[in-house]
Amino acid sequence: MENKLIIVIGAYGSGKSEYSINLARELNETNDNVVLADMDVVNPYFRSRDVREEFEQYGITVIAPEGQFMHADLPMISPRIKGAINDPSKIVILDVGGDPAGCRTLGRFVHDIKRRGYELQLVINTSRPFTSNKDDILGMMDMLQKASKLTVTELVSNTNLMQYTDKDVVANGIEIIEEVAERVNIPFNKYLVLKDFESIVPASIGNKERHVLNYYLKKPWDTLVMKGI
Repeated sequence: MENKLIIVIGAYGSGKSEYSINLARELNETNDNVVLADMDVVNPYFRSRDVREEFEQYGITVIAPEGQFMHADLPMISPRIKGAINDPSKIVILDVGGDPAGCRTLGRFVHDIKRRGYELQLVINTSRPFTSNKDDILGMMDMLQKASKLTVTELVSNTNLMQYTDKDVVANGIEIIEEVAERVNIPFNKYLVLKDFESIVPASIGNKERHVLNYYLKKPWDTLVMKGI
């Protein structure tokens, strides 16, 4: 399947939105028909919709609520997503909200998704609550699959402790996720590292491929301009 439909899911705080955004930029380097759809109805602070204007300059279409609803913490899904899923001329990335509540938004598109064919990538940070060990990850994956009515096809490690990230933190996460991959027989080939830690975390750990992420997302208050104070 040349133009893939890639669905990115993960528990709250897994870093799936940052990964989705970087994946869109990476794929856009060799294909000018990339669509990034923001389906995150769970987290109001880190959403792929925040890069819409910047990505339009690269020719990447970002589908997300607009205008006064852009930052609304509401369960709003653009009807344009269905059209993107059913357009095989586009590479489509669905950035889906964390936890089962977010994955349920996929329900209305399940028939179209299965008809087209898909990759469902589960992003895991073993330094976060609820995904810190093999059993927790398996439980979370089971809940997300049941909520989405889809099957995970790939595991992606994004284990980090922000400024406290080092080789050992990443390597420990890879080891745990490898146990999960072996248990459920799902491919696990890559781990993610923010560019700030590229010099700290080696390019090859556990025979996995390192993917370096640029940091696109900021909290709203990071960019606030306060007037009259």
